[in-house]
Amino acid sequence: MAERTGVAAEAETVPDGGGGAVVSVGDGWDSDDEGGRRPEDEAGKGVVAAFGQTLKTLRLRAGMERAELGKRLGYSASTIASFEQGRRIPSPRTIDRADEVVEAGGLLCLWKEQLERAQYPVFFQGMAGLEKEAIELLSYSTLVFNGLLQTEEYMRAVLAMRRPVLDQETIEQRVAARLARQEIFERWPAPLLSFVTGEAVLRHRYGGKDVLRGQLEHILLIGQRRNVEIQVMPLDGEDNAGVDGPFTIVTRKDCKKFVYAEAQGTSALQTGQEQTTLAAARYGIIRSQALGPRESLDFVEGLLGSL
Repeated sequence: MAERTGVAAEAETVPDGGGGAVVSVGDGWDSDDEGGRRPEDEAGKGVVAAFGQTLKTLRLRAGMERAELGKRLGYSASTIASFEQGRRIPSPRTIDRADEVVEAGGLLCLWKEQLERAQYPVFFQGMAGLEKEAIELLSYSTLVFNGLLQTEEYMRAVLAMRRPVLDQETIEQRVAARLARQEIFERWPAPLLSFVTGEAVLRHRYGGKDVLRGQLEHILLIGQRRNVEIQVMPLDGEDNAGVDGPFTIVTRKDCKKFVYAEAQGTSALQTGQEQTTLAAARYGIIRSQALGPRESLDFVEGLLGSL
């Protein structure tokens, strides 16, 4: 994923005709060129490379081979090489443990905030920050499950279908980033989370039957949480206020609302009061047109039983 400290500084703001602003935040989350790496991500890549060089320097100072450090951290020597060469970003917990093992005295831990931002493309850093601050998140999906709901296997299947194709290191980085975003489910106080998903999304067998089965099982588990409501927009419904496509509404603690949307390689973050109010109203209509939460979970169970 906050928004005012990341995206706005990078984006051009233009009037939306409603007294607010539409902030263009560049290319969409799943869009890529040049093998999955974009020019605007060079700064983030530099941060990752600098961290990797620091890790390598401290490892050598401690007189350790990569295999030894990997063994103590629970990784292979090749994974340690990926960290040191800036091809993968370690988790915050791994950074803490590595700092302790190489006796860095907190030096590696200083990189955690920068690395957290660097794991997302520049255009998504603001949204990632908003997710961390959200007291309410409302999401309508029509193509794939929201990243917050995806299993690791589903993530890999979707990312593997990107065209042009993504290199394996980019896929691994994006999987790790999406998994990190799912910490929103463990936060306390728990944010209010609502997901309306088109029925077609629940039927697409991206990655095969087993991947879909695992994804649907995961949806049922997530749907049991008291702060989460999952609804299905049925294919046979005659009304759907979401025909313009998927979008997400995030509300911060200060009651400021943001609307995020992506389509065909572009993404935008709407911040104007009129636009966010209308989006929230539209989402309310979508929820009323979808199956109710209990009925939706029963529907998912039925699909699962038919696989």
